[in-house]
Amino acid sequence: MSKLISSMITELRRGTLTLAVLSQLRTPRYGYSLVQLLEESGVSIDQSTLYPLLRRLEKQELVESSWDTTESRPRKYYVLSEYGIAVLEQLKEEWEKTTRELQILLKGDEENAPD
Repeated sequence: MSKLISSMITELRRGTLTLAVLSQLRTPRYGYSLVQLLEESGVSIDQSTLYPLLRRLEKQELVESSWDTTESRPRKYYVLSEYGIAVLEQLKEEWEKTTRELQILLKGDEENAPD
């Protein structure tokens, strides 16, 4: 795969990973469980990508975090804030709209392809 294509794929994934992470934080989750859940759904994400993303989302007040120290190993849980829920709904609508538009364009591209 060329560097250009690799770079473009990375760019495409960047925004979709944010949406994927937000979509899974309606209930509190800790980082590793979030990685596992996303990977089970076919979305691969490295912990080195996830944790900076979670910190950014928290700084943007989309996500709230809290520590659970009831087990032997403390875990930091993340969950959508009220603001995060509203933003997720808007992003989801935009994603669905953009997906429909692109499907029309890409399908038209296939139909107009030379035989």
